[in-house]
Amino acid sequence: MDEGQESFISHLVELRDRLIRSILSVLVIFLGLVYWARDIFTLLAGPLLAALPQGGQMIVTDVAGGFLVPMKVTLMLAFLLALPYVLYQVWAFVAPGLYAHEKKFVPPLIAASVFLFFLGMSFAYFIIFPTLFVFVNKVVPVGVAVMTDIDKYLSFVMSTFLAFGITFEVPVIVIVLVRVGLVSIAKLKEIRPYVIVGAFVVGAVFTPPDPVSQFMLAVPLWLLYELGIILARFIAKRPDDPETELES
Repeated sequence: MDEGQESFISHLVELRDRLIRSILSVLVIFLGLVYWARDIFTLLAGPLLAALPQGGQMIVTDVAGGFLVPMKVTLMLAFLLALPYVLYQVWAFVAPGLYAHEKKFVPPLIAASVFLFFLGMSFAYFIIFPTLFVFVNKVVPVGVAVMTDIDKYLSFVMSTFLAFGITFEVPVIVIVLVRVGLVSIAKLKEIRPYVIVGAFVVGAVFTPPDPVSQFMLAVPLWLLYELGIILARFIAKRPDDPETELES
């Protein structure tokens, strides 16, 4: 077996080991939280439960839904809690192949990405959900009982978390595009009107069909784009940046 094959196999073994460690970290946290699965789901459902009219309630339409949905929520929380360790495993695997200046640039970028994703989820939970659920429940026709299936609620929450989490990554995306030279700050300013229109289109596609939630996704998306432009000025790639120096 030549040196190239040995190197490839060693990389595969390392990838397997780090993948196993990541999965085990999620499972360990999940097992530590599973006892409180029902309480965790109640916490997730808090914004909706608080907005339900008198007599409104959540229901289960699937035979195993009352058991599986809290388990899914707990597993999601376990993954989020283990995410820093999982990302560390990813970083440890790819770091040896990066240039020295990339090793300095990537960790803060990853940390900012995780922080902004969590911030987007928090914005959805504490701001969007209470506003949206109160609005929706107020416009329910008279005589219609509000009873939301917990599985559909989970699907809605997951998609909303994902939409707002990705939305809050806009500054990082803008900075990366400027840093690698794919787009200039002047070009980002030039396309600003199209970005604003696109933000409202994204809000219409990835939120429920009501103007409140669409507006509350579109405006942060636009403002985060502006923040990305401001930050990119300080992190923009300079002509004298090293490109080929490898860290030993």
